[in-house]
Amino acid sequence: MSRVDIRKVQVIAPNFKRRLSGVTATVMRLVPVQSREITIAATGPVIPPHVPQIPLGSLITMPRNGPDGPRVWHARRNVEMIGGLALKYLLGKRLKLVFTSASQRKQSGLTRWLIRRMDAVVATSERTNAYLENPAQVIMHGIDTESYAPASDRAALRSQLGLPEGLLIGCYGRIRAQKGTDAFVEALIPVLHATPQAYGLVMGRATDPHRAYEQNLKDRAAAEGLSDRVLFLPEVPVEDMADWYRVLDLYVAPQRWEGFGLTPIEAMACGVPVVATRVGAFEALVVEDKTGTLVDPDDIPLLSEAVMAAVTTPDRLNTWSANSRPHILAHFSIEREATSLVALYRRLLAN
Repeated sequence: MSRVDIRKVQVIAPNFKRRLSGVTATVMRLVPVQSREITIAATGPVIPPHVPQIPLGSLITMPRNGPDGPRVWHARRNVEMIGGLALKYLLGKRLKLVFTSASQRKQSGLTRWLIRRMDAVVATSERTNAYLENPAQVIMHGIDTESYAPASDRAALRSQLGLPEGLLIGCYGRIRAQKGTDAFVEALIPVLHATPQAYGLVMGRATDPHRAYEQNLKDRAAAEGLSDRVLFLPEVPVEDMADWYRVLDLYVAPQRWEGFGLTPIEAMACGVPVVATRVGAFEALVVEDKTGTLVDPDDIPLLSEAVMAAVTTPDRLNTWSANSRPHILAHFSIEREATSLVALYRRLLAN
């Protein structure tokens, strides 16, 4: 376990959620990279062993001052903002409070109240920034471009993972209406009927309230005679996800709503072009007709047309693929995100 001496910690990144989520994945990817530039530690009920960390219980007994006087507390959820305020005002810890907002809707009264008490606010996109009461610093997410990279032998990797040869079209993430999984399946049906060599891969977890939704999608594929062409795959650990992008010819992000949305840049880093909806930060991630294309959310016929046009025009798909990774390397590396955040932390620690 990568345990850090709390007396030396300059920045604390709380993660108070047990289950895997996009926010959790962001924290776990960022902290090891940020630790190259500043002494940072994650804390929470479940932190992977490789992530620099301090025990959750040590927050109560940690020294009031950090090595620079205050410490930075970087929250990403309401409960974490509340935790930072409690440590600062009830237990007297010297903290500079930071909150990252990815939401693209009007915040609740509680959230707005909490945000007003932060020392700094980060928005993950300009669209998110527009929903905040006061302008924030925009720092877009990045990914580990070494872990997310094209396969050296895609055919061999497909064979290793037990996947068919042909055109593989993927849609990954939580299986629920908000994520547009049904839009993906519906859009894919005419594509698969017209393109015998194509397959759809759906990967992710359906939580209990969404299991019937998932089963309806499987039944829909079966009713079209496509049970062997729309493959529903179990969720895999975060560290294995890159392989499942590498095998794809095209990635589809059909969300109806999204805060930021990392999956398109994960796919593009692996050299896989993207068809995405105009939600979250997708318009800032996908370059129209260079790394993929964008459609309006919930326009299933247009989504289907976009996927069909991509998979039936090999030259376009190959060009998009060739452009995808250089675009991510130039604009969305995790090192860029980490460095921008560390610069913010240092400004707060200096004041």
